[in-house]
Order: sequence, then structure tokens, then C-alpha cells
Amino acid sequence: MSADVWLPIPPDEIEDLPEGFAYHFWDGAGELPADPADCVFYAVPYMRPGEACVRPLPDMSASLRVVQTLTAGTDHVEPALRRLPSGVVLCNARGVHEASTAELALTLILASLRGIPGFVRAQDRGEWQGGFRPALTDKSVLIVGYGSIGAAIEDRLAPFELARVARVARSGRTTARGPVHPLTDLPSLLPEADVVVLSTPLTESTRGLVDAGFLARMKDGALLVNVARGPVVDTKALLTELESGRLTAALDVTDPEPLPPEHPLWRAPGVLITPHVGGPTSAFLPRAKRLLRDQLRRFVNREPLANVILTTGTARDAASS
Repeated sequence: MSADVWLPIPPDEIEDLPEGFAYHFWDGAGELPADPADCVFYAVPYMRPGEACVRPLPDMSASLRVVQTLTAGTDHVEPALRRLPSGVVLCNARGVHEASTAELALTLILASLRGIPGFVRAQDRGEWQGGFRPALTDKSVLIVGYGSIGAAIEDRLAPFELARVARVARSGRTTARGPVHPLTDLPSLLPEADVVVLSTPLTESTRGLVDAGFLARMKDGALLVNVARGPVVDTKALLTELESGRLTAALDVTDPEPLPPEHPLWRAPGVLITPHVGGPTSAFLPRAKRLLRDQLRRFVNREPLANVILTTGTARDAASS
């Protein structure tokens, strides 16, 4: 039996892959490239539906040791791991998407505040529309989800002369930039924020986190930016606030996703929507290749893997189910 590695990037495009494996390319489309029972390291296809990503997993259970996503979030594969035997390690793509996602978050903030979508529509009509618009300068920003992406967003906010940046994560801690508040502090922090940025992973505790109560605590005229996952936000509750004109939003992710053409969110006032493009940029491939090469070297040398999210059959895995 061979020790197979499935990669969503052609192996000949990744330099210096470790020897000792049979490498197979599979991007989630078409027939499987080899017998799943021989796969020891499965790098999940990128930008494919969840059902495509997990399709071979049931037949990999005999040999599989590592599931490596090329996404920061792992919610699309975690449910399928519960049917695997103990000891399979799930790793995410920390270090791959921080730069591009933070770049998009800043783009969405600036475009929304400065009214860029309106200027584009006016340009299409040949209309010159001046006037005052809000600036990011002097605003208070609240980052909900202060992991590596949240920290990268703050890095890019630093030059903009903000009045304040507040940070929230699952549990509180202290960083060089200041305190990170626990989620329980959100009710007191939301009324102070001009911009609320969501960069939290999708878990059972964050699903529907931004509900009617959360939105009601945001100040009048505040901007909600979501570069996390669509189900973190209650879409119906957000629509109510958008249609009232009290809040605005910039969304790279939605619930449902893809957003159907007839969905009212497309036509809601004060919303800017991008089609989940935080990660897929020119920055992706070099970082993804570097991550895969490094993880495979660790795996072949029996070194601890990076970015471990859970190991099946452990208390952490049970807690996520």
C-alpha cells in the first residue's frame, strides 16, 4: 500500500516537496485521482463546496493522518471528521490569508465610508456628485475575532489616526497593542464603535452572534463589516436595520452563500457586497505552497504540525461536535 498525498495544487508546481510520498492532484472536481484508502495526508480543495471537499473522507478512514485546509475557517470539513477514527489531525491555513483578507477589510471600510459604490454608479450615468462623506480618521473601530486575521486588520488600520481600536475574542488577554476583551464585553463595547469588523471563525458560539440584539446595540450610523463567515450574522435582522437606514454594511460573506439573484440583501440600502473574495488573490498561491511544503516536511520528519485545530477522538473534537 502506498502513502499517498492529495494536493489541490499540481505537485510539480510546488518546489522541494519531501520524498517518500506518492503525490496526486485533485481540486475537488471530477473523478478521484487515486484510491482514497491509501491517502495519509489530504489537503482539502480550495474554493469548492463543502460537500465536494468532504466527498472522499469516508473512504480515507483506514490510513488518513492529516486533513489540511487552505482556508482559515474549518467549519466546512469539521462535521465529516466526526465519522473518522481517533488520531486524525485537522490543520487550517493560518498564515495564508491574513494579508489579503485584512487588505479587503480595509478596502470595504474605506469604500463604504467614502461612498465609492455611489460614485461608480454616478460615473455610469455621467454625473458629477460632490459633497462631504465620512472619513475613517477619528473613528472608533471594534474588531470582533482577534486572531491572526483580526491582528492583521489592526496592522492596516494603524496609519489612519483612529480615535480607538477595541478588540474582542472568545477569551480576554493582553497584547502589545492593548487589551483583548472577552465576548461577554460586547454589550458595553458596541455602542462606542463607528465601525464593527467581524473576523471571527464560525463556531457554535459565533453562529448567529450578530443578531437583532447585537445590531440594536450598535450606534446610529455605524458600519458593520463581515469578512468572517455569513452565518455569523442573522441576515433577517441585518436587513431590518439596513432597510430602516440606521446602519450600513459591507459584506464579503453572506448567509445564504452564494447570494441568490432575487435575495433582498442585494437591493438593501447602504450595503456593499463582494462575493467572498477575501482570500483568493495573487497572495494566495505562494503562501499556500509554502504552507503545504512546510507541513509535509513536518509530517515526514514526525515533527509537530502547525496550525492544529483539533485531533479526532480528543476532548477538543468532542466539544466541537
